[in-house]
Amino acid sequence: MRTPHPRLTRATRRTSTYSGPSGECVQIAELADGVWAVRDSKNPTGPTLIVTPTQWTTFTTGIRNGKFV
Repeated sequence: MRTPHPRLTRATRRTSTYSGPSGECVQIAELADGVWAVRDSKNPTGPTLIVTPTQWTTFTTGIRNGKFV
């Protein structure tokens, strides 16, 4: 079993208020150095994607503009 990086074990994760009760959602955490940690809520011990602030802004802007529909 892998041991998570310490900065991920201390991360305060959030789940979107748009998520339903099924638990199929993404959780995010903004880390101290401004990067974002993203993981699948169904697999909390699974891999975590780390993205830069620019990547996060590009992604969330794309969602708001319907780019991923």
